[in-house]
Amino acid sequence: MIGTQLDQTSLETGKNMTVTPEAAWKVFEQADLIHSNEEIENAYVRMAQEITVDLKDLCPVIVCVMNGGVVPYSELLQQLSFPLRTDYIHVTRYGGNLTGGQISWLAEPHVDPKGQHILIVDDILDEGETLENIVKYYTHKGAASVRSAVLVIKDRPRKIDYMADYVGLHVPDRYVFGCGMDYKGYLRNLPGIYAEKESG
Repeated sequence: MIGTQLDQTSLETGKNMTVTPEAAWKVFEQADLIHSNEEIENAYVRMAQEITVDLKDLCPVIVCVMNGGVVPYSELLQQLSFPLRTDYIHVTRYGGNLTGGQISWLAEPHVDPKGQHILIVDDILDEGETLENIVKYYTHKGAASVRSAVLVIKDRPRKIDYMADYVGLHVPDRYVFGCGMDYKGYLRNLPGIYAEKESG
């Protein structure tokens, strides 16, 4: 997968889980550490501080994008000490394919967005198309404001000129996993962020 320009979320679907747990663990054991747990914790603290400044008086709805957003969502929530509500959505544009297609909503919002201040939390901004479409969806539904937060942004060329409002860390244009991001369905639970070892 190294060097491709495919959004790595394309590999999260069942049809593409072609490795065994043992093979995934071997990839982890040989992987390069990109960001340590300490760096990630510091990023969460900074992001939470920025979010608090902007949203503490707005009683926002904090929305988790399943499945990758679960870890950063949980970590950020624990550091937001102001009134808020929670929600989750599940969106894909792959459906088992390696290239993106139409946005498919597997789980729509449970909290009516109309008039609400929304913060979308996801794991990674890769191509940016999915996150941009989520923001447009909430805007169309009448949200008072829509912001987004991602743990990492991948440094790569992208066609979509969209940037998250709150970004924790940057990662190189490699296949990364840990802290919510998966390696072919595994390794989301790793406390650090790793990249598959490059050949050669």
